[in-house]
Amino acid sequence: MGHADSLLALGGAFLAAAVLARLGNRFGLPTIPLFTLAGILLGPHTPGLVLVRDAHDFEMLSALGLVLLLFYLGLEFHVDDLKNGGRRLLLAGGSYLVLNVGAGLAFGFGLGWGAREALVLAGVLGISSSAIVTKILIDLGRIGRPGTKIVLGVIVVEDIFLALYLAVLQPVISGAEGGLEIAWQVAKAFGFLLALATAARYGTRLVARLIHVRDDELLVISFLGAAVFVAGVSEYLGVADAIGAFMVGLIFGGTPSGPRIRRLVHPLRDAFAAIFFFAFGLAIDPGDFAAVAVPVVIAVLLTLAMNIAAGLVVARLYGYRAREAMLIATTLLARGEFALILAAMAANAGLDSRLAPFIAGYVLVLAVLGPLAAGRVHAADDRRAKATTEGALEAEELRREARDPVTTPDR
Repeated sequence: MGHADSLLALGGAFLAAAVLARLGNRFGLPTIPLFTLAGILLGPHTPGLVLVRDAHDFEMLSALGLVLLLFYLGLEFHVDDLKNGGRRLLLAGGSYLVLNVGAGLAFGFGLGWGAREALVLAGVLGISSSAIVTKILIDLGRIGRPGTKIVLGVIVVEDIFLALYLAVLQPVISGAEGGLEIAWQVAKAFGFLLALATAARYGTRLVARLIHVRDDELLVISFLGAAVFVAGVSEYLGVADAIGAFMVGLIFGGTPSGPRIRRLVHPLRDAFAAIFFFAFGLAIDPGDFAAVAVPVVIAVLLTLAMNIAAGLVVARLYGYRAREAMLIATTLLARGEFALILAAMAANAGLDSRLAPFIAGYVLVLAVLGPLAAGRVHAADDRRAKATTEGALEAEELRREARDPVTTPDR
């Protein structure tokens, strides 16, 4: 594309994503699937206006969006949350992952698309969308409720699993041949992660001195350069670039500058993440949805069943009743950014072409169904709680009248 065409395409992508997202917000829909839908509608595979003919034109911007997504996630990650939750939190998050990732792996092998594809599908079906889950909790005013800590705890455990999972998955799906080469690639990935984890644990003070600056402009340049550079080193070493960015966010989040960095990176994350989801939609051919419609429906039903089962297990661990289990299950139902990250990795690795439309359809359905189901269940719980409170007040009033009856004079 020429210079003018590039600017028109980029500006059009932002505007189309914004318009569709604003329309969706009227119905309480999250932005992630709507950005992807905008890319599908304006891509080369859909009749009508074609804004971008080749998804590779946005390849670098899309990669930057992915880096900033995971960098921000690292900033928000707090190891103390996991420590404070203790063994019960690990059991809760582990139970959720075992049920959902296990079901996803079995589903992947059942499709018969290949072993590497099955490993990708295990992560797609097994990991919730942190962005959508957090938005649901905020929109429904559930922050501060007892069950919310459990949901956030499960998300923390999922984040840890995701980092390790991507470190193992990258060399496997990248075409490494033989057990020895795969073992070397995995060992190299874990060695790199261990070095970054050590920096996060023991090098925070040094990093804090290096990045400390009063000027916001220089701070933005510093953390952005660090995140992108380490992401590049990660990719060079065979580790997913997103994981390198996640670890940099984890390191920077533990410094005194962490709150400022979170504030400054937020608009950058939103802008470039929108391009990442839009670019993913550009590569999707809606004509392929028919071939994967049945697997998508089965996967959605399987995820719903596993989430309910996991919700019951988690609620039982904390001594909650069935209604709290449904609150947990529906809040964690949505799938989003992590599934699309895995889809992008699978496409780059040349895996089965059916993966991209399957993941797109699956994410679109659950990213819409999740918030709607959570809203219905939370509304029903609020009505039940209100009715219980009113019933308790009425019973108290009757008891008070029984203790102190009001007598009326005889006529």
